[in-house]
Amino acid sequence: MTTKLKFIDLFAGLGGIRLGFEQACQDRGIETECVLTSEIKPYAIQTLKHNHHHENFVGDIFQVKNEDIPPFDFLFGGFPCQPFSASGKRNGFADTRGTLFFEIERIIKHHQPKGFILENVEGLVKHDLENKHDEIGRTLKTILHKLENELDYQVSWKVLDSVNFGVPQSRKRVFIVGTKTEKVSLDNFEPTYKVLKDILESGKPTMNTDFTKKLLSHFTVEELYGKSIKDKRGGENNIHSWDIGIKGECSKDQINLLNRLFKERRKKQWASEIGIDWMDGMPLTLSQIQSFFPANNLFENVDVKSLLDDLVEKGYIKFEHPKKLVSENTENGVITSRVYDETKPKGYNIVTGKLSFEINKILNPFEIAPTLVATDMVKIVVPDGKGIRKLTIREGLRIFGYPENYEIPVKESLAFDLLGNTVVVPVIKAVAERILDALEVSEYEMLETENAGIRV
Repeated sequence: MTTKLKFIDLFAGLGGIRLGFEQACQDRGIETECVLTSEIKPYAIQTLKHNHHHENFVGDIFQVKNEDIPPFDFLFGGFPCQPFSASGKRNGFADTRGTLFFEIERIIKHHQPKGFILENVEGLVKHDLENKHDEIGRTLKTILHKLENELDYQVSWKVLDSVNFGVPQSRKRVFIVGTKTEKVSLDNFEPTYKVLKDILESGKPTMNTDFTKKLLSHFTVEELYGKSIKDKRGGENNIHSWDIGIKGECSKDQINLLNRLFKERRKKQWASEIGIDWMDGMPLTLSQIQSFFPANNLFENVDVKSLLDDLVEKGYIKFEHPKKLVSENTENGVITSRVYDETKPKGYNIVTGKLSFEINKILNPFEIAPTLVATDMVKIVVPDGKGIRKLTIREGLRIFGYPENYEIPVKESLAFDLLGNTVVVPVIKAVAERILDALEVSEYEMLETENAGIRV
């Protein structure tokens, strides 16, 4: 059976794919060797060199010729996901980063390795749908066609959620794997689970800013579990600026009024009554607001106008005309926009904008983390004793299943950027074990065939 497997690691990031593969091989006594690593971020390169042994380190894979790549058995590629991500513009192969798949294709075509592991965001699956009821979009169809029909590999793909692989994070990613001889099963993995408290450190320094002081003066640490802090639509797990007095303390009546106005201003009935095209968040007149607040006799003595005017002065709401929809014919087609309609009466509207708080979400230690992305990780906090604090890098590594001896020797913001774009190591290990199973089957069958020939 195979005793040594050589691989190349493209778009390596933290080296999570190679790490999971190496762990699976080590469990079976199979030696591994990385014969080429490709990565362009300087701080990723620094981290890779700190944690992994590299004989052959290259930068931009576009600049690497096929003949300059040593022979290898497996190709790993978590190729950049922004072209297919729901958080991006989803340009796919129209985005230059999307064409990086074709670099994978030309390398596989030239070297014909035993197999590969490719990873990407879930959005790749239905990117560029031809028909809305199709299982997969044209982008994934193109990738599969090239791997199966043009390169002649037995290919499997599946969306796997890391929450089922022993890490406290739900992170859905599509895995595309192939070998020359056997179709690899990506079904029926034995699930294992953890919650955040299983990996959190304790006794770390907590935050003591004006913002956190306000937050903890209104809520206990336990009341903050699982809460998001944002002035935009959301359910009962949202904390708004008025709930903690960011622009000035609000009375209970004012908080009730703002929460009600927050929902009512989106209802289409008001657009019809105002005489404008509906928009998501319209100013409502005093009489309109009084029709739904006070809602019952408990509030019959409340002076709604005084509450509203005080909130305007503090900056939570503004007194403005509604906006009408206007269209303009240009060389590039019809452009629509919103402008104030001064023929309509002014109303009260909540000031939301793109408020950026120093904290986006407080994680619940008894639950799992949502999908962690690079742009959010520096604003996610966890409870620690009687306070709250940012995630540590060690906790971030544990959430992605990295071993305790793995270190990221760069500043915090860069470390979180790397973590937010990495793979979950235990998922890779589980996938790699299935590939090794398939490899052993094919080698066993080959050996049986050879032995049968000798017997004849």
